[in-house]
Amino acid sequence: MKKLDIASVDLNLFKVFEALYEEGGAGRAAIRLGITQSAVSAALSRLRAVFGDHLFERTGRGLKPTAKSEELRPIVAAALDKCRQGLMLALHDDAAIHGRAIALGMSDDFELAIGRLLIDKVREQAPGIRLVFKQTHSLLASDALMNRQFDLALTSGAVASKTLGRLALATGDYTCLTAARADATLLTPGSYLEKRHILVSSGGYVGVVDEVLAAQSLNRTVEASTTHFAALPALLQHSDCVATLPTHAAKALASVSNVQCHPCPINLPRYSIELGWRIDNARDPAIGLIITLIREVIAQLPGVVVVG
Repeated sequence: MKKLDIASVDLNLFKVFEALYEEGGAGRAAIRLGITQSAVSAALSRLRAVFGDHLFERTGRGLKPTAKSEELRPIVAAALDKCRQGLMLALHDDAAIHGRAIALGMSDDFELAIGRLLIDKVREQAPGIRLVFKQTHSLLASDALMNRQFDLALTSGAVASKTLGRLALATGDYTCLTAARADATLLTPGSYLEKRHILVSSGGYVGVVDEVLAAQSLNRTVEASTTHFAALPALLQHSDCVATLPTHAAKALASVSNVQCHPCPINLPRYSIELGWRIDNARDPAIGLIITLIREVIAQLPGVVVVG
């Protein structure tokens, strides 16, 4: 069996591994680390020798992690996070925050609604932090947090894990969205059901509207579905279709595209807006600051009722 002494391993190799995994290419990893691409390639060769695995396979779009890399990733990320947290103990809060990148997982409805607001607040209060927005939703967020794919997760619905910190921020409601028309009329329950619908759903088949209608022995015609709220303006154009979505997303889309909002004519349950993070990040001043700023911007959203 191959034996390794940690004293013989350059621990900087793990920073290269992290950069390669997250950037998906040696060129981008080199830019991120501030070294040459040849130095990254040399480090990858040494990593391959240490772990006895190719670690990353070349594809037409860059480097794809192997199964061994996927297994290593959360372990390496946890080790590097512990090192960073240890260094923070020797720094003042400002120094611990400067130069940090904080990854926030959320679906694109939140990115549309709070992205710019949050960027502006961070620029004002902590200009040394770089925000990284990553796509997720409530069914994936807990696992992604535990696998250290991002630092925080903002979701519609609970972050389900006893090993994660979580905070209920607010509840939200729903609004209907159609293509902008000069002769638009108020939606009634009858006219709403007569229209064709565009569904936004991670699964693609059933949404909260369908669940509510089914309880009343009613149904609607879904013409198409998408996983991204940002696609709605294009999908609604030149049609009489309607989409039902969180008010914060509907208002954000109406402010930047040729669509208009309508009150939802059926009663839908409010949904929770929650924030999750790993417990081991609880003392991180950068994470604490971003949590505070997210709470502030969520409170500004239309249709939300702040909890607590």
